[in-house]
Amino acid sequence: MEDILAITFIFGGGAVFLLSISPVGRAIADRIRRGAHAVPQADLERLREVQAAMYDEVESLRNEVAELREQVDFTERMLARERTEGHLLKGDEAGGVTGDPGDVQY
Repeated sequence: MEDILAITFIFGGGAVFLLSISPVGRAIADRIRRGAHAVPQADLERLREVQAAMYDEVESLRNEVAELREQVDFTERMLARERTEGHLLKGDEAGGVTGDPGDVQY
């Protein structure tokens, strides 16, 4: 039993030593020293700016979706009203153009 323990310490200690002087070992040591969530300050500021821009973009998209929802609701109400009245205006009756789309005057 003591022989196995000695071999484990020799080879295990050697492996730990080699790991500690390698670039991987140095990176692990830096991570331990700084903490698990250490991020350079410049990167942290950049991430905060990107996050703020994303929040602004999401808010803008929400506003656009709300406007589109209002437009769809209005259109649905108008179509429902026309259906309940029993007729839909066609072409000239609605003030639209029934001819060639190129003939439209603005």
